[in-house]
Parts: sequence; C-alpha cells; structure tokens
Amino acid sequence: MKPIQNELQKQMDAKFQERLQSIQEELLKDPVIQQFFKDNEGAITRSVLERGLGKLYEFKNQQQDCSQCPSVQQCVNTINGFTPKLSLTRGLIDLEYTPCQQKRIEDERRHTEKMIASMHMPKDVLRATLSDVRVYSEDRENLLQAAQNFVDQVKQTGELPRKGFYLYGDFGVGKSFLIGAIANELAALQIQSVVVYVPEFLRELKNAIGTPQLEEKFDFVKKAPVLMLDDLGAEQLSEWTRDEILGSILHYRMAEQLPTFITSNLDYSGLEVFFTQTTRGGQDPIKAKRIMERIKAITEPIQVEGLNLRDLT
Repeated sequence: MKPIQNELQKQMDAKFQERLQSIQEELLKDPVIQQFFKDNEGAITRSVLERGLGKLYEFKNQQQDCSQCPSVQQCVNTINGFTPKLSLTRGLIDLEYTPCQQKRIEDERRHTEKMIASMHMPKDVLRATLSDVRVYSEDRENLLQAAQNFVDQVKQTGELPRKGFYLYGDFGVGKSFLIGAIANELAALQIQSVVVYVPEFLRELKNAIGTPQLEEKFDFVKKAPVLMLDDLGAEQLSEWTRDEILGSILHYRMAEQLPTFITSNLDYSGLEVFFTQTTRGGQDPIKAKRIMERIKAITEPIQVEGLNLRDLT
C-alpha cells in the first residue's frame, strides 16, 4: 500500500510543480514585471523570485490602468482606489499601493464640493473628455483643437497657460460640457479645476455673510489653480457681487496670471452692458469697463456655435 501512496504523492507533486512552472512562465511574460526585473537586474535571484511569486501573482491579477474604471466604489483591486506597484524591499519582492487616478479625481471633487456647494459639475460631464465633444462642423473642430492645445501645452511644459477661454454662444451648444471635459483632462494630470455655477455661487456667498465661511469660500475660488465660471451674466447683479466678489476674483487672477475659463450667453459687448446695470436700477459704465478689461486680460474669446445639444438628447 505504501508504494502506491508514494506514487500518488509523486504525481501530485509533479502536477503542482508543473502548475507552478506554468504560473511562473505566465507571470514573466507580463511587460511590467519584465521591466521590474530589468530595473533590478542582479538583485533578483532564483530564491527571491520563488519567494516572491505570490506578490507577482497578486500584482498580475490587479488592475494597473484605471482609465476604464467607472468609480472607486466599483474598483476591482484589493484595496479600492489604489493601484499596486512592484518594489524590492530588503531582498524581497513586495507591493506598494498608491491612490489611482480615479481616486485622486473623486477625492479632489469631494473636497471642492465640501468647500463650495455651488461647485457645478453636471452628471453628463463627470467623466467627459475632449474625445466626447461632438464635432460636426469646422467651427466645432477649431473649438476642440483650441481646447486640446491648452491641455497639450500643460503636458509638454508642465505649466499652465496664463489665459483660459471666454466661451459664448446660445443655450445648449456645449459650453459647459467643454469646460467640464477640460477640467477632467486636467484632473488626469493632477491639476485641480474649480468649476462653479456663477448664479448659485453668488447666492451661496450672500448666505455666508457674517460667517467665517464667507472668506474661506471666496479665497478657495479666487486662488484655484484653474477656475471655471459657468454661466456668467445669468446672475442677479448687485454692486457687492459685481465689485467685491467678481471684480476681486478677476483682479486677483489677472495679477497672479492664473488661467480662468468663463462661459456665457453674452459676448464681450453684451456682458459689458450687463455689468453696467445693477439691481438698484443704476448705471455704472466705468466699473463695468474695468471688470471687462480684467476678463479680456485673462481669457481668449471663442464663439461656440452649433445645434442645441439638449434637444438632441
């Protein structure tokens, strides 16, 4: 009976070794693992490899590219929102986990939403990219190219351009969608964009008058690395919101050369007329011109033409 048991054990050991060898060969075909071995050539011996097979297997069966991941909550990795990176620690193969791109974006967005309730990012642009922008005319192609050039400049130089865009045009032509797409492209480069819906943002600041949150919210928006003011010219204007809030934000960003994006249904001339008038029925063309000079100094005007995309959905 003993020889039979020994033979069975030998067969089981052989199958195990065969399976182990197959797993090892499969792991070593992975280009990232191959590069890790190349980077640590001479330090990874046969013994180190065999002892590290478990870590290599754990690495291979996780997702290193989060571009297709819908959310951190649906992450398939061992630790939600973190991607593994191979390391060699004290002669042993190990894994280090770092926040993935999607987690960084979601964390930044939550921080912004905590600071600014009027942070404006509609559901249809939460994951929008420039490749999602509809192009059906030469004007739309030029618009997309301008946005792509902005993002490419950041990628190539590592620095933000001094000017953003002043996007103006009719309702529903995709102005908000475009700034949302740019914001997401920048988020992928670990650059924070604060996107606020101007009418709601000004109401929020009015409600914060007399509280410490007023200055905190105001500074958060004013000093944002990239600021996007959505639907400027749709708000109910007062001297305080025009001069103390919008005027101060725009002056600071002009002085600090921080890129600012603005969307509006009004062109430069129409917006100047809008800023001339106040809720008290007065006219102040000098202050309106002063604000417009700041806007012109920090934005490039681009007319957004096309179909009302809201009617097509």
